[in-house]
Amino acid sequence: MMRPLNRKQIAWRAAQDLQDGMVVNLGIGMPVHCSDYIPAGRELVIQSENGVIGAGPEASAEAADSDLVDAGSRRITIAPGGTVIDSAWSFAMIRGGHIDVTVLGAFEVAANGDLANWDSGIPDKGPLVGGAMDLAASAKSVWIMMEHNTRGGGARLLERCTLPLTAPACVRRVYTDVAVVEVTPAGFVVREVLEGMSHADLQARTGATLMFAPDCGVLRAPDLADEA
Repeated sequence: MMRPLNRKQIAWRAAQDLQDGMVVNLGIGMPVHCSDYIPAGRELVIQSENGVIGAGPEASAEAADSDLVDAGSRRITIAPGGTVIDSAWSFAMIRGGHIDVTVLGAFEVAANGDLANWDSGIPDKGPLVGGAMDLAASAKSVWIMMEHNTRGGGARLLERCTLPLTAPACVRRVYTDVAVVEVTPAGFVVREVLEGMSHADLQARTGATLMFAPDCGVLRAPDLADEA
């Protein structure tokens, strides 16, 4: 039976592509879980926009400290050598171009890399952007984690975004529950697709033309319970 990845499995898959030496920012929502699945022995620095440099995995209930949280308010650990700075310094780090990869959530991504990850029409909340504009504009690479389709079955990968843009032409890679997709000058290139899903099925669930890499692989992840 074909089973799409859950939120934590998507985070696991994205985390496998984070490389030694990277400075990585993890956005609110699914992306913060990437810190729990960094491959053993891989050394990188996770920056949280609220001012943690060297964020570690989520803390156990016994070790949780309410004063040490990530951008999503999860109680986390801090890696050896990590530190805490104020918000102004944190955003100076972001705006100064010192983030190698930022992993963000999104509502829509266009074939040219346009990003829409805020919605001015959320009832009772109004416009919610946070630090995404700074990250999308300043990080060296932007990776997106999201479900491939809306709850109503609508496409999130589109020829053009229908929602207000967070930043233009910034996305380089998208991790969904059914595929890993690279954004190239020629458009969307599928690198991995869920086992049991045909290329035609994936195309039917997408609002833009897909190209499939010659070495397109199978999207797999270990069994991970999703409590979210």
